[in-house]
Amino acid sequence: MRTLVILRILGLVLLAAGRLLAQRQTFPLYTGVVPNATPSAVQETSVPLPGGGVRIANVVQPNLTAFLPTAGTANGTAVIICPGGGYTSLSIDSEGNDVAKRLNEMGVTAFVLKYRLPNDQTQPDKAIAPLLDAQQALRLVRQQAAKYKLNPERIGIMGFSAGGHLAATAGTQFARPVGIRPGPEPVRPAFLVLLYPVISFRDSLQYADSRTSLLGANPTPDLVRQYSAELQVSTRTPPTFLVHAQDDKTVPVNNSIVFYQACLRHGVPAELHLYPQGGHGFGLNNATTKDAWTDRLRNWFDANGWLTK
Repeated sequence: MRTLVILRILGLVLLAAGRLLAQRQTFPLYTGVVPNATPSAVQETSVPLPGGGVRIANVVQPNLTAFLPTAGTANGTAVIICPGGGYTSLSIDSEGNDVAKRLNEMGVTAFVLKYRLPNDQTQPDKAIAPLLDAQQALRLVRQQAAKYKLNPERIGIMGFSAGGHLAATAGTQFARPVGIRPGPEPVRPAFLVLLYPVISFRDSLQYADSRTSLLGANPTPDLVRQYSAELQVSTRTPPTFLVHAQDDKTVPVNNSIVFYQACLRHGVPAELHLYPQGGHGFGLNNATTKDAWTDRLRNWFDANGWLTK
């Protein structure tokens, strides 16, 4: 009898594991040769964090991990998530996988992007490497829309901190895709979700570490302007949802404010949520408030029709 009970429990565990694997699928971002890549001895590293999760660095082979909502709950909307880490690492759990699971609860299909970080040893042009991967992710998810039962017009991009800079850049520079042969598919995201994002590389607003990692120690004024997303907003910039904390000592809150103001000037629908406290890098949960920004995000999705099947 005891053996039978153990076998039943084991069967339930295996069934649950199978379902989890079915709802989480990882695949390479590129087939064949990765563009803008130089052969090197650099290898990806993964460092466990004291509070749980891992931090990834030296990404050489970028990929996407799909997180699928429970069967029957998907609504056709998808979000590509760009974790932060100052363009030197990726907080792949707290600003990636954990967020994807929360989006699944809304019926939204999520794709966590493990993008290449700027590296002179592995990339001929390190400034375009993250954007190249973000735009490829938009192409790939759009190409596979039928497979995942997605509406190709409802594929957005989300980013945290430096990942927010990447998402904002993808949302403002889609008219001229980067790379030698960028491909014919459109790379304009349907919407942007930016969490305590690095927006500007101008001296008064910049987070110096991110700017140096992406553009080098002495970028030209033209390069600074090109990668200051608030200066690239146009009437075609997608609807945007922003969250930031006033006491953020790493990325000044004015980064989100100037992007919001640029959206106002160009008639881009935007929603901005500012918390007085929370600091930087709070991920899903700002411990200083009972308010959950993901509830505000759900309302925003719903108001725009993105939760309707």
